[in-house]
Amino acid sequence: MDTHFRDLTERVHKDIVDSYDEELELELDDRELDADTLLPQHGRSAEEKEARRLYFRELFRMQAELVKLQDWVVHTGHKVVILFEGRDAAGKGGVIKRIVQRLNPRVCRVAALPAPNDRERTQWYFQRYVGHLPAAGEIVLFDRSWYNRAGIERVMGFCTNDEYEEFFQSVPEFERMLARSGIQLIKYWFSISDEEQNARFLSRIHDPLKQWKLSPMDLESRRRWEEYTKAKEIMLERTHIEEAKWWVVQGVDKKKARLNCIRHLLQQMPYAEIERPLIQLPEREYHDDYVRRPVPREIVVPEFY
Repeated sequence: MDTHFRDLTERVHKDIVDSYDEELELELDDRELDADTLLPQHGRSAEEKEARRLYFRELFRMQAELVKLQDWVVHTGHKVVILFEGRDAAGKGGVIKRIVQRLNPRVCRVAALPAPNDRERTQWYFQRYVGHLPAAGEIVLFDRSWYNRAGIERVMGFCTNDEYEEFFQSVPEFERMLARSGIQLIKYWFSISDEEQNARFLSRIHDPLKQWKLSPMDLESRRRWEEYTKAKEIMLERTHIEEAKWWVVQGVDKKKARLNCIRHLLQQMPYAEIERPLIQLPEREYHDDYVRRPVPREIVVPEFY
């Protein structure tokens, strides 16, 4: 068997196994738990196990900081928009999932808009995004954003040359307007290599729980790698402004990318821990005339497990 093919096959298998046991991470609510004892470690070297322990330790620590940031945003009425852009399978969804995991969805929400419908195509280009912008004390994470026009729409021919150029004329003004209105805008581009995207696509193809992530558009984007590269370079050059800078996250190592992005995000705001009032659980009241009625058996979910 060709060495390159064998290495790639092993890599894809390892990636699938790693993604399965890492899903347990989302269920670990007690930061005192030892992730090393809960997550399968078969086939991992001592170096890999230590890296994994460090990953969980840092992730839990920074998620605690994100909760403090959330409290500060609510307390101060700050408004934050965070854009996540990058190639398909670059890791945007993974970091978004870890950011919002322990936050209040009423404070921090994700906007992942589908392709525009016929009506939206006739609107002002930014119109459908405006409705998702934050009010005071809110954080909005855009899983892809108005920069679709500079990327997929440009490469796939979904916009005209005039619409493309108008976008670059409008977007700096639009983002400066957001800044003047008090919205802090943070823009991340997740960068991965040609080889890494190829491996992640293969993992999705061979993982029945992730095949839904691969659309015909994703597959076509793989073929047009170089065109996406050119579009990305033009986008970064023409839309990197002082009021809304681009930040590039090196995403080949997914776990390191998550930690680096969250750490950087925490550094973008001068948050401080907000003192919470002491919470006391009230005594439960008892009344002599209270009788709890039995639940009809026909509406009870069978206890199969």
